[in-house]
Amino acid sequence: MVLNYIWIAFFLTAFIVALGKLLIGGDTTVFTNIINASFESAKLGFEISLGLTGILTLWLGIMKIGEKGGIIQVFSRLCSPVFRKLFPDIPAGHPVTGSIFMNISANLLGLDNAATPMGLKTMQQLQELNPQKSQASNSMIMFLCINASGLTLIPITIMMYRIQLGAANPSDVFLPILLATFSSTLVAILAVCIKQRINIFQKSLLIFFIGLGLFIGGLAWLFTSMEEEKVSLYSTLFANTLLFAIICGFIVSGIRKKINVYDSFIEGAKEGFSTAITIIPYLIAILVAIAVFRASGAMDIIIEGIKIGVTSIGLDAEFVGGLPTLLMKPLSGSGARGMMIDAMNTYGADSFVGRLACIAQGSTDTTFYVIALYYGSISIRNTRYTVQCSLLADLASAIAAIVFAYIFFF
Repeated sequence: MVLNYIWIAFFLTAFIVALGKLLIGGDTTVFTNIINASFESAKLGFEISLGLTGILTLWLGIMKIGEKGGIIQVFSRLCSPVFRKLFPDIPAGHPVTGSIFMNISANLLGLDNAATPMGLKTMQQLQELNPQKSQASNSMIMFLCINASGLTLIPITIMMYRIQLGAANPSDVFLPILLATFSSTLVAILAVCIKQRINIFQKSLLIFFIGLGLFIGGLAWLFTSMEEEKVSLYSTLFANTLLFAIICGFIVSGIRKKINVYDSFIEGAKEGFSTAITIIPYLIAILVAIAVFRASGAMDIIIEGIKIGVTSIGLDAEFVGGLPTLLMKPLSGSGARGMMIDAMNTYGADSFVGRLACIAQGSTDTTFYVIALYYGSISIRNTRYTVQCSLLADLASAIAAIVFAYIFFF
């Protein structure tokens, strides 16, 4: 229902802004730009879905081997002390717990190509437990909000862009990104826990949060003590080595269980193909709405209004140059990436605005894309409070990104 209102709001706002630009500003190209953007985004949505087909086919095939080989059940047992508290509706020992662990682990390492298929597999398993098939369950909401918060330990892609754009120290945004994305995920979990009346002061959850904080602090210390040029190299090597080790481990587990590994892969791969086809209309719907909103100039009006408001009360407005990335990130991953690159090109990779844009890009995920993709894969129409909690996490990440940018770079 919330997505329905947001989708309508994007189109109506775009129409009002475009009509104003035509009648008042005399811009005769605005509606042409909107139509072109809608066609291009529809094409992009199909191309993304088509690209996901191969990735989904591969990873759901691998996941099926891991499921039959018992690896997913092992992960499920390892995570159960924490996940039983965060996902109380999931039966003890259910394979979906292992799938959630695999998805979150892939996201932590920045392995988007692996995280998405694992996430879609998780949604299918959660749907099997869902008594109301058209409405999001509590477990789905918690899972989606954690995903939308975008907790990533190693922002490999952002560091690579900074290298290409001539940053003196490409990894200098690593620590503020880590702190900002941790803030986003923490707010997402706390918001859903409060909404679902989950006691956050339970011993296992407190140990988990404290342990995660210590782990992030240790990782930050490790990377800041490394030579600059080795940070990206070692993080990329570690992530890819771990990923291939997981694939081989799944295959070995299948051999040990004496299952037909090839047939198991084909069985899972077929599920991946059908899932990729299912998400096409949902993905196109949200991408077209976002593209229309951007092409109308509504985003530019919002940013200019914020700048005027900030300067009018005497606050520093330096951060406003990074707002396009901050505001675009929940709407469009590629759009936010483009805004980040544009900020570094315009202001410089080592400028305050350039670094803020990088922190904004790495501190959260693309909320509406994630929600449309994951819920669309299982035809969920009533998302309940998923969007509200996810946007609250986005707000926390935006504030954290600005605060840490000022602390580290101003």
